[in-house]
Amino acid sequence: MRPLFALFLALAAPAAAQIESQHMTTPTALPPPPMAAQRPYSYERHGVTVQDPYHWLKDDSYPVVDDPDVLAYLRAENAYFEAAMAPHRPLIDRLVTEMRGRIQEDDSSVPVRDGAYLYWWAFRPGAQYRSWHRRPVAGGPDQVIYDEAAEAAGKQYFRLGALAVSPDGRYAATMTDTNGSERFELRIRDLATGRDVETVSAVGIGTPVWAADSRGLVFTEVNEHWRSYRARYHRLGEPVANDHTLYEETENIAFTVGVARSQDRSLILIQTGENSSNETRFVPADNPLGTPVLVARRRPHIQYSVDASHGKLWILTNDDHINFRLAEADPAHPGDWHTVIAGSDGVYLRGVTAFRDHLAISERVNGLDQIRLRAYDGQERRIPFAEPAYAVALGNNPEYAPAAYRLNYSSLVTPPTVYDYHPADNRLETLKVQAIPSGYDPHAYVTERIFVTARDGARIPVSIVYRRGFRKNGEGRLFLYAYGAYGIATEPSFSTNRFSLIDRGYAFAIAHIRGGDEMGYGWYLNGTNTHRTNTFNDFVDAARGLIAARYTRAGNIAIQGGSAGGELMGAVVNQAPELWGAVVADVPFVDVVNTMLDESLPLTPGEWNEWGNPIADPAAFRYMLSYSPYDNVRRQAYPPMLITGGLNDPRVTYWEPAKWSARLRAMRTDHNLQLLKINMGAGHGGRTGRWTRLEEIAEDYAFILTQMGAEPAP
Repeated sequence: MRPLFALFLALAAPAAAQIESQHMTTPTALPPPPMAAQRPYSYERHGVTVQDPYHWLKDDSYPVVDDPDVLAYLRAENAYFEAAMAPHRPLIDRLVTEMRGRIQEDDSSVPVRDGAYLYWWAFRPGAQYRSWHRRPVAGGPDQVIYDEAAEAAGKQYFRLGALAVSPDGRYAATMTDTNGSERFELRIRDLATGRDVETVSAVGIGTPVWAADSRGLVFTEVNEHWRSYRARYHRLGEPVANDHTLYEETENIAFTVGVARSQDRSLILIQTGENSSNETRFVPADNPLGTPVLVARRRPHIQYSVDASHGKLWILTNDDHINFRLAEADPAHPGDWHTVIAGSDGVYLRGVTAFRDHLAISERVNGLDQIRLRAYDGQERRIPFAEPAYAVALGNNPEYAPAAYRLNYSSLVTPPTVYDYHPADNRLETLKVQAIPSGYDPHAYVTERIFVTARDGARIPVSIVYRRGFRKNGEGRLFLYAYGAYGIATEPSFSTNRFSLIDRGYAFAIAHIRGGDEMGYGWYLNGTNTHRTNTFNDFVDAARGLIAARYTRAGNIAIQGGSAGGELMGAVVNQAPELWGAVVADVPFVDVVNTMLDESLPLTPGEWNEWGNPIADPAAFRYMLSYSPYDNVRRQAYPPMLITGGLNDPRVTYWEPAKWSARLRAMRTDHNLQLLKINMGAGHGGRTGRWTRLEEIAEDYAFILTQMGAEPAP
């Protein structure tokens, strides 16, 4: 067992009395909360016996959930949630009204050219879902090619996962999920008639790629364990039983398969891999049944991505530098790579798109996004941005030779902005700034970027925004967010919803902790596997740094995280419960050891590189057991907590939040409010529809506001 576990215990021990005195807002009329039965169950691994009295909440028939005891408990928790939140419905409704007032009801995207058409999406006033449109570049009427609202009618859940139009513009391939299980139905729609003419798969995933002749497409499917395991080719008009398997992953159950298209549209790329290793094959887009060509064989801890233009492959890889290098190769000799841009300690190369005139390189320098355009003669230019902290990325650029490059930009105080960058005259053209109908003055807010020193000396960036006039007197309310996993950065980007907290006197902060890749690929590696506890320590240390800088005080910090960020929530409430005034943990990955021991679960084998393999590695098992939130709940005071999950979630299964909540209820020594809400007809992302989603966000915020208080909203 790692020494950090003992540190967690020492830090948390004196907190009970302090938390007990801070939070007294549990509604007095509430009945006693549901208490799940404890049923004896234990297992032994590597000489360690683990007690798991709530194991029974995992339905043995999963993914079907029909155990009466399980369903009864989940429904009792949902009823308790409704009873607890009922007195706050006026606040929830007001928050929804505020959030909705910041959204343009008839919002639409900037049209983008793809071949002979301009494409865009639009909302009708009041609509929950988008409709998708196009019109000929040469002139002609607008056409609705897909109406999500019509497709979602009568359904509790609806998600459009992909919409891919064929090169000739005649067909659209759509991927839809109607229960949150992320098993998508792949259909082909005739755009002339608006009717679906074929159903290709009921278990598709990802975005299909059309062949050059528009007569067939390549797609991926999941197996019974929800693993994307093969790429297939379907020819229009032929029975699906005749579909050809182009590639099936049989070598490594941790690998998943995906497909993509090169920017010059010459190649269909078939990728297989996991979080740290992969390999890519390609077939000609005009001959998808050709023999796939392997670019380079998979190697442990080596990643690479591929694009194509001007008869070359352009490869981004970490084979000789942690922050990746850019190389080129001849498709006839795809494994012979020649460096174009060497790896750098100061510049983290994150992606490359090979347009006709430039390689567009996405990179990060000192934690900030950059877009570098490199001409094929070697001349380079970075696109300039003025703000000290922001988020920018290439937008939708489907064409190989665009006249300008579409970019998406925002910051903590700048609403999402769509630019076209014109390289000929080094000019950014503003095409759209997100409208905020209820009004927004960016000068009313202040944004900062500070660094907090973690306990091991690492400097943690923290992005902060607050309303002008916020007093740094050590008494302020603060909302702190982080994710910290999979090398996914939490960008300092804009959100209209968070102003419902900021305008009530909260400062909003993002801790850019290890596990994300904000400060380079090494930043990610130092928060994963045997370094996982750095992520949790960084978050706690960031909070303590904000307290030291007098933004707030212990007990006046609301925190939120989801999925792997929910694991973060579970770890930090065990480690330092006295710091938090309210906790929202969405679909939290908290039963870490049990999940990583169960290789039948969808994501487990592919996650071993991220977290460790406790089946094969005793040290990984013991390390994981030292921090797994469910396994480290202990008898102490905990802050007020709202925990959510989805019955159909294939990523974080419903029993993780349910078991964690049950153990917390049994072990906590305080009377603070704890709520569990399980969406009975949704998955990992919660309920669908833009207004319905606002209701869930408003519930989260209402929980925070009723537990921590607020200043009157201006």
